[in-house]
This record gives sequence, structure tokens and C-alpha cells, in this order.
Amino acid sequence: MGDEAAVDAPATPGRASASAPLRLLSAAMISASAVLLFALRMPLPGYATLAAALLVAVLVDRALFRDLLLIAVGLLIISTISVEANISYPNMALMGVVLSAAVVVPYLISRRVFGDRQVWFPIKTGQRWTTLERWYLVGVLLLGYLILPSYFIRSGAYLNWPSISAPDELGRLFVGVGFVGIWDELFFICTVFALFRRHFSFWTANLLQMVIFVSFLWELGYRSWGPLLTIPFALLQGYTFSITKSLTYVVCVHLLFDLAVFLVLVHAHNRDWLAIFPY
Repeated sequence: MGDEAAVDAPATPGRASASAPLRLLSAAMISASAVLLFALRMPLPGYATLAAALLVAVLVDRALFRDLLLIAVGLLIISTISVEANISYPNMALMGVVLSAAVVVPYLISRRVFGDRQVWFPIKTGQRWTTLERWYLVGVLLLGYLILPSYFIRSGAYLNWPSISAPDELGRLFVGVGFVGIWDELFFICTVFALFRRHFSFWTANLLQMVIFVSFLWELGYRSWGPLLTIPFALLQGYTFSITKSLTYVVCVHLLFDLAVFLVLVHAHNRDWLAIFPY
């Protein structure tokens, strides 16, 4: 299968059989394991759910098992650390290594062991962004400005991020927010969503990746009523990628939103700074 076809390939024909409920169950259990591992911080039940999901998959569909195994490997790697917001130099270095490995290892297994090209990162598509796509970028930044101050400050969620005021702290927060934003698209969209999409309809695959995406963001710090923001964001990123087939574009969307996140966090911890926000 070519790379472009892999981005939005329909569920494989001929597999809608009596095994379909079990195939969906195994994928749903993979997503549920992320809730246990990241949102609820229950590692043993999370690992047990991962193992059960892979067992079901290997019994009903070897191709599905192979792809779910790649997702499971990524989740296992991430689960070795806490992904709570912590911008100390040692923790940033550790997170950088572990999160990078969660993308690189499944990618290498897919390419070198399975000889597959479902996981890929389309940076140059050769297509210019449409006027609507350009205005969408403006809209994302505007929505971030309008929504994020209310969320972070009124819910107190900004306290899930460390207090920042020194120049090096501001720099580390800026780099950390940007790095995680880029990584989110590499893992949740280009890896998890792409692998689910091979076996399920668009919306099923998108919902499955959203559960994993939102669980990770919950542990990162988007708590309280954060899922009201992160659920539609994760779904929109999957939809946008399926339309544009461009990693570059979805990364730009994410980074613009994260720019608003960074500015709001700075303001929330230093209320006399950046008086551009209403709270």
C-alpha cells in the first residue's frame, strides 16, 4: 500500500464477519488500557488490559494483532515514566528520550520487522493549503485566546503546571509545550490513528485514538473539565489529518493552540503579566 493511500484507507474489505465484534473489542481494550495507565494511574490493570487485548487480537485477526502490538509497544514505553508537567532539566531530558522512543520504536518495528508503511510522517505533500485551511489556523489561535484563560484559571488547572517566572523557566516551558505538541501528532495521529484506520471506519478509528490522546493529556495536566476541550481537539486533529494528509498542517494547528496554552500559563502564574487576557 502506498503512503498516501495509507493515511485514509478504509477498513479492510472482507473482514466484516462474525469476528468483527471481537476485533473491535480488542481495539477498544487497547484504548481502555490508556485510561487505566495514564488517566487513572493503575498500571497493573492497564498492563493486564493490554495483554488481554493482544490475546484477543491474535486469536481473531493476525493483521490486527500486528498493528495493535505497535500501539501497545508505544503505550508501554510511555508508561515507564510520569508525564505530569515537570520542566526540570532532568525530567525534560527523560521525557524527551522516552516519548521519542514511543514513536521511533513502533516505526522501526513496522518498517524493519513487518516491512510495512502504514506508519509514516507526511511533511511535504506537494499541495498548497487552501484559503479555508489558512483561516482555520487563525481560528484556532482565536479560539485558544477565548477559551483557554477561562479553563486554566477558573478550573485551577494551571496549578498542574509548575509556577514559572524566571527566564530559563519560561524558555523550558515554551520548549516543553512545543515538543509535546509535535509529539502528540507523531504518536496519536500518525501512528495510533493510522494503525486503527487500517482496520476500522474513520469515526471508529478516530474515537479509539481520541480515548488514548485524552487519557495522556489528562495525566499531563488537562484535568477538571479539560476533556471538554481535549476530546473535540483530538477528534478534530484526526479529521484534519484525514482531509489534508499533512503532518505539517496538523502540527501547525497544534502549535498555534499550544502557543495560546503557553501564554495563558504564563499569565495565570503571573497575573500582572500579559494583561491581554480577560481573567
